[in-house]
Amino acid sequence: MTKESVYQRKVIGETLASSHLGEERDVRIFLPPGFNEMTAYPILYTQDGQDFFMYGRVATLAQQLILEEGLEPFIIVGVDVNRRNRTAEYSSIGARNQAYRKFFLEEMMPRIESLYQLPTSGLQRVIAGDSLGATVSLDIALDQPELFQGVLSFSGAYWEPTNQRIQDADTFPAFDMYMLVGEQETAVKTHLGDLNFLQLNRQTYRLLQEKQARVTYMERPGEHTWGFWQREMPDALRHFFRSGVWIS
Repeated sequence: MTKESVYQRKVIGETLASSHLGEERDVRIFLPPGFNEMTAYPILYTQDGQDFFMYGRVATLAQQLILEEGLEPFIIVGVDVNRRNRTAEYSSIGARNQAYRKFFLEEMMPRIESLYQLPTSGLQRVIAGDSLGATVSLDIALDQPELFQGVLSFSGAYWEPTNQRIQDADTFPAFDMYMLVGEQETAVKTHLGDLNFLQLNRQTYRLLQEKQARVTYMERPGEHTWGFWQREMPDALRHFFRSGVWIS
């Protein structure tokens, strides 16, 4: 067996019909090396599935880390998005946001988890996103916090609705939150104008600290681009999936 064949990753596709969204939605699924349908694996769910797989190289990096560093094998499920509807679905006040969150929790996840076994305890699910994708990931995790053990946030677009939801929580959920933002993200062009994502993430981090949330926060050199997030992807995956971190 050649080295190239060992590192050949396995990604398959599924198309799911959604009554909540009124359309079909594509997902892409990475199966770890040595995948066995009788074995239980934790799942990393991502927003912007096409971007996480293509620009973030999440499947390629996961394959490498599992084989070379002994990370616990895990499945990755990337949920694609129609870019024309991205803000409407991912923004907390978007017109399609509630429908998207219901699709994710009530249609997509049950379908995926009917196909693949999850561990009965310990690490089962991590949810990830970038920018507004991080926003909707946190919203989904807060909708049903008992389902998730981790939230991976790349440069989250944390505006007032998110911060208010954090403040309103009597007790913040016990999931592990990993927050990364770039030191150069001080004037990011958005549909709302230029925004200081560094300041936004610092503010949300302070609120999470006040709630005694379980959060790892980092500022590293980088801009609001997939070049930055791809470079930081291995450390993010190590944070959740390195061997021995989660004890059942």
